[in-house]
Amino acid sequence: MRLTLRIWRQAGPTAKGAFQIYELDGCDPAMSVLELLDHLNTQLRQRGLAPVAFESDCREGICGACGLTVDGRPHGWQDNLPACHQRIGDRPENTTITLEPLRTGVFPVLRDLVVDRGVLDEVTMAGGFASVDTGLAADADALPIAHDVAEYALDMAACIGCGACVAACPNGSAALYAGARIAHLAALPVPALERGRRARSMALTLDEFFGSCSGYGECAKVCPAGIPLGVVGALSRERWGAFFHPTRT
Repeated sequence: MRLTLRIWRQAGPTAKGAFQIYELDGCDPAMSVLELLDHLNTQLRQRGLAPVAFESDCREGICGACGLTVDGRPHGWQDNLPACHQRIGDRPENTTITLEPLRTGVFPVLRDLVVDRGVLDEVTMAGGFASVDTGLAADADALPIAHDVAEYALDMAACIGCGACVAACPNGSAALYAGARIAHLAALPVPALERGRRARSMALTLDEFFGSCSGYGECAKVCPAGIPLGVVGALSRERWGAFFHPTRT
């Protein structure tokens, strides 16, 4: 399979970037987007050229490191799949595939396809954790949690922090990311003890770094974890709950 790759190359955060064209033969239709980059980089190294910088880790759709933009869409052509699971066999022979970094003002480009998504850590540090002093560790089954509640919390905790939702949003909102973080903690009895403080702190962080959610829904279409769009309202609900119940921790 022969493909033309149009790839964003940028030497560093302050360097001027540009697209470069590569003609690539011997592409297996079963290759993922990341394996396609591996294939290209092998040829570039053999020619003494600098390989394309990109991020990856597990390549199993778990870590979220592989976030990049494929043909103008975070991760790639298929809904709810990370780049490491997007297969080039979905594209016709001799087509052009454009690869570039996740495009959003809060993810500065470090090099080529690698961006700094550290701003997402600001959201987590603002409240995406439980700090309640529970004393000695209790038995796992000492505090009963209904099965459907536990399943919901696990579904919301499935967010892998890839940042695709922010890049897909026309407003650069992180409402889906923050909503998933706050929803799974609010559903559980011990983390819920801090829900008021968590909502206030996370809301202020979102206001500082990200745009507002206008309900476009592009975030849910690209989310590899399949976080539903309705979760974007979780933070608002928790924020209003903290407002009307100021004594809530």
